Parts: sequence; structure tokens; C-alpha cells
Amino acid sequence: MGSYPTDPYRPPPPPARLEPMAVHSPAPPAAPPVDRPPRRLLPALDHPADALRNLGPNWFAAVMGTGIVGNAAITLPVGGQALRPAATAVWALATLLLLALLGAWTAHAVRHPDRARALAGHPVMGHFWGAPAMALLTVGAGTVALGADLFGTHLAVRAGAVLWAAGTALGLLTCVAVPYRTMTGEPAPTDAAFGGWLMPVVPPMVSAATGAALVPHLPAGQARLTLLLVCAALFGISLCCSLILLPQLWSRLAHHGPGPAALVPTLWMVLGPLGQSVTAVHLLADAAPGVLPAPYAAAVRAAVPLYGVPVWGFALMWLALAAALTVRQARRGLPFSLAWWGFTFPVGTCVTASAGLADRLGAHLFTATALALYAFLVLAWLTVGTRTLRGALRGTLFLPPPGPPTRTP
Repeated sequence: MGSYPTDPYRPPPPPARLEPMAVHSPAPPAAPPVDRPPRRLLPALDHPADALRNLGPNWFAAVMGTGIVGNAAITLPVGGQALRPAATAVWALATLLLLALLGAWTAHAVRHPDRARALAGHPVMGHFWGAPAMALLTVGAGTVALGADLFGTHLAVRAGAVLWAAGTALGLLTCVAVPYRTMTGEPAPTDAAFGGWLMPVVPPMVSAATGAALVPHLPAGQARLTLLLVCAALFGISLCCSLILLPQLWSRLAHHGPGPAALVPTLWMVLGPLGQSVTAVHLLADAAPGVLPAPYAAAVRAAVPLYGVPVWGFALMWLALAAALTVRQARRGLPFSLAWWGFTFPVGTCVTASAGLADRLGAHLFTATALALYAFLVLAWLTVGTRTLRGALRGTLFLPPPGPPTRTP
């Protein structure tokens, strides 16, 4: 018998196990590449070359604030000589910064003469043309006091004398030109006065203080007498101008308040002519013996405590007032600007004034004040210097300066 291909009594084999079918979903479309701008220098500017377009004279305040840290260190009645190496390094930094700014400023004036003229006539920025003169004088004073350790006394004195002459000439120019422009231009409103008005008239006071250190290096006789008298005349120019401007600033504060937040740090600039005048009297008194006739030399030495102590007291009162107004504004918002360098150089002049009075009178009161103010000066310099470097790398400090604030009736 033939057999069937399959046995009907045999259960059929189980069906083959079917593997589940893989469901393939369509791949998502590739995300378009993100168009990220390449990281570049000075991102706040359209082009790095625009940094030179709005380079204002207020940048030289960084040289002043840096130089005074080194110059004031060696005047401290306690620990001054121990800080001499650090002071020399800070003075070298200020010198390099001055050279860099002079080169950039020259390029700015050549490439953008229209902007240079606009900044000169700016209602706020125009007053800061006194900063380049004081930067030259500050670095020159450090050259005489600290440069001898590196270059020898002869070369340091010659370089310091050149810087003093250039800074004094430029300071006398700004002392006349800026007030002349203010008097002959559009009449200023009653609330226009701010601390920056002192910037063009303070350089002669800095010249008086720094020039006194050059007197002993001149030949005895008429050369020393002439320089000493010139320094005394420069002292009088700046002092009288400051006495005219300070009441205007006080009146504005009393009638119109501190003003815009960006201008509050300029209130510290009042300390500049106050502290520097006390320093100048002290240094002129040191240079007077053997140059002025005996009665007048003794009178100058007697004038140091008679003039210096009352002015020193007023300077500390203004320091407290400016600090209170600054803290008040900081609680509401205090945007960073180069005006923050006002926390450095003016305070440094109070350090040298306190140190000079401590040396003259031997009072621990002035010694303690000089040390405390110098600690504040170093802290302020580190803070402002860091913020300045950050703003420079971002390019925000090279943007055009804002116009005068709009006044509402």
C-alpha cells in the first residue's frame, strides 16, 4: 500500500514562530547647524578698530590711579621702605600704561580727528583733559622717587624733569582752555557742576608737589629759587580755582542732589586738590631751607601745620560725605565706568598728605590715618583695575560717551 505523504493521525507540527516585524520609523531630519558667531576680541564693538574711535582722555585716570599706589607707598611713615620693591613694580606698570595710552591717543587723533574734536567739546568728557597732564606728572614723580633704583639718580632725575615739564605745560593749557570753552560756549545750566569740573584745574597743584622734589637736584642759586617760586605760583593757581569751584559743586548738591548715577564717583575728585595741596605745602617746606631767605623758609615750614591740619580735616569730612553718597547710590545701582578711578588718585593724595603731616608733627593720628587710607587705596585699585580690564576686553568701555542727562521741568 502506498503511504500518504502525511499521517492523518499525527498532529501537525506547530507553526513556525514568527519574529515580530521591526518597525522602522523614518529618521528625523537633521537639525540645521546653529549659526554661532565666532568668538572675537571686543565683542561689544562692530570692529576692534572702533576702540580707537572713542578713546577719551578719561582713560589716563587709570595711569594716575596706578601711579599713586606706588608713589604713596614709599611715603608711609611705617613700612614704606619695605614696600619699595612692590612700589617700583607698580610704577613700572603705570609707565607702560602711559606709553600705551599715548600711542593709542596719537593714533586716535590722527585717524579720527572729528571724534577728537567732539570729545574735546563734550559737556562731561571735555573736563577730563586734565587727566593726561596729571598722568605725566604722576609717572614723572615716580621716576624721580623710584626710577633711581633701576636707572641711576642722574637718568631718573632727567627723565622725571622732562615728564614734569610736559605735564606742567599741558596742565597750564587745560587750566585755561577748558574754563575758557565753558565760559564762551553754551551757558551751562545751574545743575551742571560735578566733580569733574576740578580735573582741568588740579594739574598745577600736582606740578607744585612733584616739582618740589626736583628743586634739590638743580644747581644752587637762581635755578633752585626760580623752580621753588614757580611751584608756589602753581600752588596758588590751583588753590584759587578750586576755591571758586567747590562752592558751585556744594550748591548743586544742596539744590539738585547728587545727579546721575554715573557722576556720583566724581564726587571723590574733590579730595584731589585738598590732599594734594597739603602734600605740596609739606614738600615745598622741605625744599625751602637754603633756597629762600631764612625768615621765609621758616614761615613756609610753620605753614605746614597751620594750613595742612585744617584742610586735612575738611578732606576727611568730604571723604565721609562722598562715601555716604556713593553707598546710597550703590544700593540703587552704580554702573561701572572709568569714573570709578576717582576712588584711587584722590584718596592717594590724602595718603601722602597724612604721611607728610605724620612726618612733620610725629602724631600717631596721622600715621594711623595714612595706613588706613592706603589699605583702602590698594583695595580700590585692585577692584577698579579688574573691572577696567574686563570692560576693555569686552569693548564696553570703548563705546561713545553718553550725552548730558535730559532734564525734565
